Amino acid sequence: MKTFKSVFELYNWDSIQSKIYQTTSKDVECALSKTKRNLDDFLVLISPIAQNYLEQMAQECHDITKKRFGKTIQMYAPLYLSNECQNICTYCGFSLDNKIKRKTLSDTEIKLEVEALKNLGFDHVLLVTGEANYTVNITYFLNAIALIRKEFSIISVEVQPLSTEDYERLHEAGVYSVLVYQETYHQEVYKKYHTKGKKSNFDYRLETPDRIGTAGMHKIGLGVLLGLEDWRTDSFFNALHLDYLQKKYWQTKYSVSFPRLRPAEGIIEPNFIMDDKDLTQLICAYRLWNEDLEISISTRENEKFRNNIIPIGVTSMSAGSKTNPGGYVVDPQSLEQFEISDERSAKEIAQIITNSGYEPVWKDWDKIYSHKEKSIEVLK
Repeated sequence: MKTFKSVFELYNWDSIQSKIYQTTSKDVECALSKTKRNLDDFLVLISPIAQNYLEQMAQECHDITKKRFGKTIQMYAPLYLSNECQNICTYCGFSLDNKIKRKTLSDTEIKLEVEALKNLGFDHVLLVTGEANYTVNITYFLNAIALIRKEFSIISVEVQPLSTEDYERLHEAGVYSVLVYQETYHQEVYKKYHTKGKKSNFDYRLETPDRIGTAGMHKIGLGVLLGLEDWRTDSFFNALHLDYLQKKYWQTKYSVSFPRLRPAEGIIEPNFIMDDKDLTQLICAYRLWNEDLEISISTRENEKFRNNIIPIGVTSMSAGSKTNPGGYVVDPQSLEQFEISDERSAKEIAQIITNSGYEPVWKDWDKIYSHKEKSIEVLK
């Protein structure tokens, strides 16, 4: 089966980076004059020179998002099930070489965490684990989903890459979307960050979204870990990946997230600093390029940035997040994957969204329009 790898191999990191940094004002103005933009325009809009046009970009970004998604922000919360991991990754608090207390939630503990999230009002949960195939595997995932399926309208997962067959099983069990991050598309240095474990296999991870798409998952979320390598070049390759997926698996919805390196136990310092203005530019570039793309901002970001980004292009936000297994009630002191920056409660975030003239949405009603469920729902 042809995968994204065949497209990826047509591009060179250094050549793309050079094109981005050689962009001129004339190139930016040309891209902004268009009503429909392609990947070449996205490359131009993430260039350093495009920051001079950020106010214009942000205004159009606001208008497009309002037209396409309305004045709504969808709310979700991560539920960390385990911090066990067999990979050694230099940037992650869950890395195998970190001497920390490992914890995987039991059935009873999962139910307690779920009860806490429901009491906070959440109806969309993102299940997150480390990558420990012998402990947190497809059997564990299916069991956890069976325990919580009736409690949430939307269940998303962010776990280790799986086979197509396993993604089919997750989909049938009730999983709505799968998030998977390549971390960096800079293949030459990828091994430097992923020194041991299955995650060190660049190609296997690169082809994961193809397996998810083949399995018929309703939504796929991509992103890169901003801070490992040049964010502009990495983001171009992430957009290239999204472009490929949207054309091949056209019935699937897509989202993009923007994880910036945050402090965590035993991790490296960012190699490339990305400030708030840079991230605003990147969000705008994605929206101006792709009107249908869902854009998510997590509690990694600080309060001021999250407040200000609401009216620009975001469609979903996490709130009150705990990034450690059992962090809501079971074991609040267990090790976090990374430190959150916005520590406000879900209720506070919802009020901020409302005060901004937007509506916090706790349930994704789009689920009934899944291409696999649509005919059934219509008949009902």
